Amino acid sequence: MTFPDWFGDAGFGLFVHWDHASQQGVEIGWPLVGKSIISGRTEPEADMTITQYQSSAATFDPRRWDPRGVARLARDAGARYVVFTVRHHAGYSMYHTRQSEFSIAASPYGRDITREFFDALRAEGLRVGVYYSLLDWNHPDYPAFTDADRPYPHDRYRRPSPEQWARYLDYVKGQLTELLTEYGTIDLLWFDGEWERTAEEWHGAELRELIKSLQPDVIINDRLPGQGDYATPEQGMPRRPPGGPWELCLTMSESWAYRPDDLDYKSPRLLASYLSEVVSRGGNLLLNIGPRGDGSLVPTEVATLKQLGSWLASHGESIVGAAPAPERLDFYGPATQRGNNVYLHLLLQPQDVLIVRNVPIGSVVSVRLLGTEQPLQYSVNEEVHKANGEDDEPLGELFITVPPPTGALIDVIAIELSAP
Repeated sequence: MTFPDWFGDAGFGLFVHWDHASQQGVEIGWPLVGKSIISGRTEPEADMTITQYQSSAATFDPRRWDPRGVARLARDAGARYVVFTVRHHAGYSMYHTRQSEFSIAASPYGRDITREFFDALRAEGLRVGVYYSLLDWNHPDYPAFTDADRPYPHDRYRRPSPEQWARYLDYVKGQLTELLTEYGTIDLLWFDGEWERTAEEWHGAELRELIKSLQPDVIINDRLPGQGDYATPEQGMPRRPPGGPWELCLTMSESWAYRPDDLDYKSPRLLASYLSEVVSRGGNLLLNIGPRGDGSLVPTEVATLKQLGSWLASHGESIVGAAPAPERLDFYGPATQRGNNVYLHLLLQPQDVLIVRNVPIGSVVSVRLLGTEQPLQYSVNEEVHKANGEDDEPLGELFITVPPPTGALIDVIAIELSAP
């Protein structure tokens, strides 16, 4: 397929992890199998029974959920797309599905959260992504996970009969068909939960054919085994960028969903650093929030998004629509390029003079500080003894006089060249 420009230009997206269990202040999905996804910690929900975990479905009534407000927050934060957890591993559908009675339709809230949210996102000009878990630990034909299956097996998962598995795949196809025919244009499908079955068992090629027959322009992540359009490393920067399009998904704290006891939040500056580094390596950052059970957002997460949005409002030209700077550029931090401009992200603040090497020094037009647009003094230096046959356009050192920090999350220097 021809990969769409919108994804490569986005830079920043918002992930939303949420379902009925957020009322209990626990991670969604994983307590069902008695597993913690926070490294090195033993969580109290590891001892929850399946009945305890799923009990909050009967009381799910998130009256403080404001889809338009969340969509505006995402837009103002600088996100270009939003991925919403339509169904996580525990099997609860956050939309009105005819394939299962275990959904928001049967809750006291009753309204179709997914439909209302997607409409609100499109009204703000944002692209729409669907998170969908291939596995379903609640579905009888998967088969459903039981308390007796603990501890989580990691490799020896119970297998259904051929008849059960055929019914389960029909359920998955039915839900995907609903989402891709009744909820408007879906720009991105974010699969998860693929590890418990092989690509052959998932019928990945068949699922992709179905998806593309319904919405040819949708892009699919690599967690539909063997059928993905882009890579999705999680919770940590890969040592080397994946080949082709990619996206780093990252939490603000250690948890994906709302946990009142998890206060280990990354600072806005650290998250801006992640964003700069990911874009400088050719990827997008998909940053997560976890609404509370009543639908309200966590103030710390809201404040962080607002700070990121303020920074992107004045520095976004170095992120949105930007690509990695040429590999030959010798600079100690993340560097991006957009048109004739190269952007240097000052994760480490220079003391007086910043030196950038392998710059086409004859093409430098100006140097400025993003945000303030202050022109910066610079000089160039060319190596004296050049090899025979070297190009007319010399590569040399650019010396930039850097002012004191401005107070922005990250200061960015823009170098304008006479040609890309």
